Amino acid sequence: MAMFVHLTAAANAPRIRRAGLRAASHGQGGARGVYVFPVLPSYTLTHQWMRELGRFDRRGGRVAVHVRLDDAQPVLVGPYGDRRQRAQAEVPAAEAVRRIAALDDPRGWEVFVPRAIGAGEVHRVRAAPQVVGWRYRPDAHGTRPCTCYGCRDRGGYGARRLRERLPHALDGPPPPTPVLLARIAAAGDQGDPAELRAALDWFGVLRRPRGPLAELAHLAAHPDPGVREYLAWAVRDWRTPGTAELLAALADDPHPDVREAVADVRRLRRWEPAGAVPLPAG
Repeated sequence: MAMFVHLTAAANAPRIRRAGLRAASHGQGGARGVYVFPVLPSYTLTHQWMRELGRFDRRGGRVAVHVRLDDAQPVLVGPYGDRRQRAQAEVPAAEAVRRIAALDDPRGWEVFVPRAIGAGEVHRVRAAPQVVGWRYRPDAHGTRPCTCYGCRDRGGYGARRLRERLPHALDGPPPPTPVLLARIAAAGDQGDPAELRAALDWFGVLRRPRGPLAELAHLAAHPDPGVREYLAWAVRDWRTPGTAELLAALADDPHPDVREAVADVRRLRRWEPAGAVPLPAG
């Protein structure tokens, strides 16, 4: 039996002891399950995700839930970044432990169990120190922090002073829609991909429920796949008539990055109400 640990809010401990761990997290490909990490000889590495998870869930302390899984249980294993690229490997639980234990630096790695974990598989639930592990990403300490909208720690300790000391180039009011449309028109149908991507990125930042779909739809035929990918993200929150049809056309795009972007956009459109702002990735 392979031993793993799952970190969660202390408020969940009674329910976990009674009913186990729900499949409440989403893994690569939209699968639902539970994120865990092998119990290693190093206490710090075993609980490395503690501080990072604490940034997003501040409901008091956190507990460590130790679970025993069958060695043959299929799981996904890999670094956090591989989850976004759908590159995590599917292996038995025992192999996931072996791979992570053999790494020189397993920080940032994770194991995803694509199902709920029953109460009978919970070995114990115990309190754990709240200051173990890294924040933002491994080796973030000593590097210049990014203060863009997606990376900034809104409401975190010293966040305002950090933004004042290191203002980001995209801080301030976004360009008006007519200005963005003028940039796209000036670039032309086969225009500079970098200029088109920059303009489309602003539409994604605006997060408005409606947008100028008629003026952007022609970019679905642009030869640069990056432009087509940015187009999918630009219309993510739009409820403008024709948006679903545009995403359907991009879903059949020959480039895999565009198809993956459409799949992610569709999934987010189902999960989030219009105008919701997701938490940044840790």
